[in-house]
Amino acid sequence: MSEPENPAPHRRRPRYPGKNPRRFEDKYKELNPELHAETVAKVRAAGKTPAGQHVPVLLREILDVLAPRPGERAVDCTLGHGGHAGALLKAVQPGGALLALDQDPIEIVRAEARLRAGGCGEDALLVRRMSFAGLPRALAEMGWCDGADVLLADLGCSSMQFDNPARGFSFKHDGPLDMRMNPLRGVSARDLLQKLPVEKLAEILEENADERHAVLLARALAGRDHASTRALAEAVRGALPGRLDEREREAAVRRVFQALRIAVNGEFEALDTFLRQLPACLRPGARVAILTFHSGEDRRVKHVFRDGLRGGVFSAVNDEVIRPSPQEIRDNPRASPAKLRWAVAAGSAGALERE
Repeated sequence: MSEPENPAPHRRRPRYPGKNPRRFEDKYKELNPELHAETVAKVRAAGKTPAGQHVPVLLREILDVLAPRPGERAVDCTLGHGGHAGALLKAVQPGGALLALDQDPIEIVRAEARLRAGGCGEDALLVRRMSFAGLPRALAEMGWCDGADVLLADLGCSSMQFDNPARGFSFKHDGPLDMRMNPLRGVSARDLLQKLPVEKLAEILEENADERHAVLLARALAGRDHASTRALAEAVRGALPGRLDEREREAAVRRVFQALRIAVNGEFEALDTFLRQLPACLRPGARVAILTFHSGEDRRVKHVFRDGLRGGVFSAVNDEVIRPSPQEIRDNPRASPAKLRWAVAAGSAGALERE
C-alpha cells in the first residue's frame, strides 16, 4: 500500500508551561485532577484552592446540622461543584433522593456528570437548572408537594466561576467584565456600569458591600465603559484616596466586585424570595442549613430564622453562628468569611432538637 500523499502532521501534546503557569487555561494539571492528583495535593497543602476546583465549606458541620438519613428527601439549592451534594446524596441512600438546583448552565452539566459517575440511580438524583427562588416549582415537579426533609443553600460563588477569567467574577486574571451566573441571560457588569447613574451605583456599593467610599467610587465608575476586570480594578484603585495603603485598596476592589456581582444577578432579591417561600417547602421537623459569605446575606437569614422561631414556623435555630475552624481556613482560605445558620421546621422533633 502506498503512503498517503499528505499525511497529517504529528502533533505533540503541549508541555506543561513551567512550574507555576499564569494563564488559567494552562493549568491543566489542576483542571484535570483525576490525572494529576499529586499536583492538586501539593496546591492544597500550600493552603490554596486548585484552579477550577471547589472545596466544600464546613462540610462536616453541615452534615452534623442536617443529619440526613436513608430514605429522606434532600435538596441542595445551589449545586455548584457538587461537593455538598455528593455527601447529601450518599447519606440519604438507600431509598432517598436529592434534588439539586443551579442557574449556571455551564457548571451544572459538569457537576451532574461528576455525581452520576458515582453510580447513583436515575431516581436518586434530579438536577434542575434554575435559581433557588424557583424552589416551590422544582418540588412540585418532583411530586414533593409536602416539602423536603433536608435542605441546604450555599450562597457563595463557586471556585470554578471565580477562577475562570471568561466569567468575569474576579480581577485575579484579566477577562471580560461579565459576572452573570447565567451568561445567557441578563445584563453584564460592563453594561450595568454604563447605564447606572451615580446615585444608584453609590447605593449598590453601600448596600451590597458596606463600601465606605461608595459616593467617591460611584462618581468615578458610573456611566463609563470598563471592558475588562483588570480595567475596573485599576479604575477603583485610581479613584480611592491616596492615604489608603495597598491592603485597604485591594479590599475596596473586592468590595466593588462583590457589590456589582450581587446587583448583576439580583442575589438579594432571589434570597428574599427564597426565604419567604422556605417554610412551605419543608416537611415537619425538616432541617435547614444556609451558608452565607457576607453580612447582607447573613442579616437576612438571621432575621428570618429569628422571626420564624418567634412565630412558631421553626422549633429551633442556632443562637451562635457557626464559622470555619482555623485549620479549615488554613487549608481553604476561601472559607474564611463563611457563616452557617440552621433551623428546624416546626412539627415532629428534628435531629437537632433531640441532641
